[in-house]
Parts: sequence; structure tokens; C-alpha cells
Amino acid sequence: MNSEEAAAQKTIPEKAAAISLAPVAVQPSPQNSFRNATRSQDSITSGPERKALLWLAARMPVFINSDHLTLLGFAAMFAAGCSYVFARWNPLGLWLATVCLAVNWFGDSLDGTLARFRNRRRPRYGFYVDHMIDSFGALFLMAGLGASGYVDWRIAAGMLVAFLLLSIESYLASYTLGIFRLSFAKFGPTEIRILLAIANAALFFHPGARVHAWSNSYRLLDLGGAVAIIAMAVMVVAASISHTRSLYLQETLPAQ
Repeated sequence: MNSEEAAAQKTIPEKAAAISLAPVAVQPSPQNSFRNATRSQDSITSGPERKALLWLAARMPVFINSDHLTLLGFAAMFAAGCSYVFARWNPLGLWLATVCLAVNWFGDSLDGTLARFRNRRRPRYGFYVDHMIDSFGALFLMAGLGASGYVDWRIAAGMLVAFLLLSIESYLASYTLGIFRLSFAKFGPTEIRILLAIANAALFFHPGARVHAWSNSYRLLDLGGAVAIIAMAVMVVAASISHTRSLYLQETLPAQ
């Protein structure tokens, strides 16, 4: 049997599998070109942070590129989660987690700045990789917090779900409206890292720290996590309503 006869005798599922597994080369064109969304960053620290990142990018050794920084940020977030797990038995894990959060800021915040500074942009690759790593990083961090003994695992799981919902809304808005929000209500990733670092210091010196509110006593990170869940949920609902209205007005259908 020759190759043509063999190909003709392939079953439909086999042909479909072969087609689905074959690499597809997408040629850039006006129809499939990636539209880089406008970045919206108005958090409390955004001004000084932007200046610091540009200063660092200008002095970064040439043999270090944005991929190295992305991997560094990813590894640091994994290490932060492991540090919180270690803190279950040794409070020094709280300081290790703070150091890892600082390293994560360095890698995660500087990778895109360095690419733009050197004009080595890869918008589709960067957008996809950066936000997939952010999602896995959130999983590592929340899993570590949930196993640390300093926060109820259900609160940690709630924060993860709320964060992922907020991320999904942000990514969809980037695609449909062309606006990518990096902060909400003056809070962004950097502010969250700072708050975690402050909480880590407080728990190191006062491991049993509790907050009295509404006639009850709550562990510090349990109350902080609950507030974060509520805040992110409000942000998701408000942004969803606002963006749905904007898209409806932009694509109102004529009367039939």
C-alpha cells in the first residue's frame, strides 16, 4: 500500500486529530494583529514606583532580559508560598515571605518596564505569559497562607477566587475595551505586597494578634482577608456593570 492509499484510508477521527495537532502559522495582518491595551495605573505608589523602575531598567546589565525577570518573579512567588508554610513551625518564615514578596516585585514589575525601555516588546507573548504566571503565583501565595496557620484556609480560598474573578474581568476589559487596569481604588499589586509585609511584621512580634470588631475577636489575617474578599467582590461587580453598559452603548443595535 502506497502513502496516498494509506492516507485515504485514515478514519475521520484520525484526520481530525492530525489537523488539530498540526501547528498553525498565523501571519500578521490588520485582522489578527494584537491591539495593545492602554495601561491604567493610578495606585498610591504608582508615581514613585514608575520612576524607580525606569531607574533600574536603565542600569540593568545587558545580559539580563525580561524573561529572566519574569522567571525570577515567578520563583519568588512560589518561594513566598513555601515561606508561609514554613512559618507554621518557625516565625522566621514570615520574614522570608516578606523578602520573597520584595523579590517578586522586582521581577514582576521590572520585566515589562525593561522590555519597553529597550524596545524589545512582545505584546502577545508578554501579556499571556505575565498573566498566567500571576494566576499561578496567586495560587502559590494563597495556598501557602492557607497552610500557614495564620489565616483560615477558607479565607485564603475566598481571596484566590475573588482575585481570579477580578483578573478575568480585567483581561476581558482589555480585549473588548482596550483598557487594562492595573489598580482599583488606588490599590494595585504593590500596595497588596506592602500590606502583607506589614502584617508579616506584626505577626512576627505578636503571633496571636487579634482585632476586636463588631463585638467579636478575629485573627489579623482572617479579618484582613475577609475585607479583601469583600473589596474585590465589589470591584468585580462595579466594573462588570460599568463595562457592560459601555459595551452596550457602543454596540446598540438599530430598531428592526
